[in-house]
Amino acid sequence: MTADTLDPAVARLLRELAPQVLGAVARRHGDFDAAEDAVQEALVAAALQWPAQGIPQNPRGWLYHVALRRITDHLRSEMARRRREDAVATQVWAEWAFVPPPEVEIGAEGDDTLKLLFMCCHPALTPASAIALTLRAVGGLTTAEIASAFLVPEATMAQRISRAKASIKSSGVPFTMPAGAERAERLGAVLHVLYLVFNEGYASSSGPRLQRTDLSNEAIRLARTLHDLLPEDGEVAGLLALMLLTDARRAARTGPAGELIPLDEQDRALWDPALIAEGVALVSDALSRGSVGAYQLQAAIAAVHDEAARAEDTDWPQILALYGVLERMSDNPMVSLNRAIAAAMVHGAQAGLKALEALDEDGRLRGHYRLDAVRGHLHERLGDAERAIAHYRAAAERTASIPERDYLTLKAARLAAGRRVAPAGTPAP
Repeated sequence: MTADTLDPAVARLLRELAPQVLGAVARRHGDFDAAEDAVQEALVAAALQWPAQGIPQNPRGWLYHVALRRITDHLRSEMARRRREDAVATQVWAEWAFVPPPEVEIGAEGDDTLKLLFMCCHPALTPASAIALTLRAVGGLTTAEIASAFLVPEATMAQRISRAKASIKSSGVPFTMPAGAERAERLGAVLHVLYLVFNEGYASSSGPRLQRTDLSNEAIRLARTLHDLLPEDGEVAGLLALMLLTDARRAARTGPAGELIPLDEQDRALWDPALIAEGVALVSDALSRGSVGAYQLQAAIAAVHDEAARAEDTDWPQILALYGVLERMSDNPMVSLNRAIAAAMVHGAQAGLKALEALDEDGRLRGHYRLDAVRGHLHERLGDAERAIAHYRAAAERTASIPERDYLTLKAARLAAGRRVAPAGTPAP
């Protein structure tokens, strides 16, 4: 049975239960890698048996016990291979023979999922490894699905995930919730990874599609889980609000052929009012608590955009002020780039171009296609078609996203046609 033929209800249930069971098994067994293998085998068994025999009354407990049996079988095989003494074997099997009731052993549903999130986002891992491991262990995506999202071969992604698990194992990090300063440090990594996963899903950095809804949906699901477990944390609420307010525009971001539609040209009737209301409520509550963080500020900016009935109704002075606070709080050149756009909307395109000059010296953004794309937009607003065309074309050459490349190329072509300028690569008439 393949994922394509598996009953959708069973598939959704298995994806939801996988991180909960993995967390419980890893906590009991102490070996993350072995626990994941055992849970994967249990999931395969469930996919084969449940459609025919029905979903058990306690599906989570069923998966947990099957996974423990798989670990027991592997341990028995390993012990036989090493020909350990019978006395040692007896002692080990006696320890594993007693399995407490699932509701006692597994504990609260969210606890182990949260521990998995924190383990997968250990600071020792690179961001790419942390994202991949999070999607695999907590998100329930297969190695093939993750490889497709990152546009790499499945074998390459399998090696990346294996190295990440080996790093966790060699680090000796216990399968427990970190406390105090360590927890605060790890929470920042967790939020950053979820933020990156969502961004990659909402605006894919490369490939033929503008959006990867499987990734953005997974990031939202994980952010909801984290918010359920840490409801008083303002930055967790801010990140979830940011995701919801941004994702609310998803249906309006692309046209019939998958082409990119910029924010000011979107049909706002297609925006999701329920997601907007939920996001606004979340960020409003978080901001009212007094301690303001970067995700809350980004969510507040998204809320200002979403609450404008028309593009011309957008409160750009408020957005500019929020970006000013955010820029002082975080050393992120993308924030400065967005602030330059807001400055242009409030004070004019020339002010926006002036604000961009400082970014030319920032090596993190030098040569980035968005810098050229914004310059092209601002020169177009000033009526300087020649410079706008040059920047649009430069941006189109640098982006790896096909929808963004096509959008930028079309912008340049339309300006060129309007000025009777031949497109790049063709002789002038």
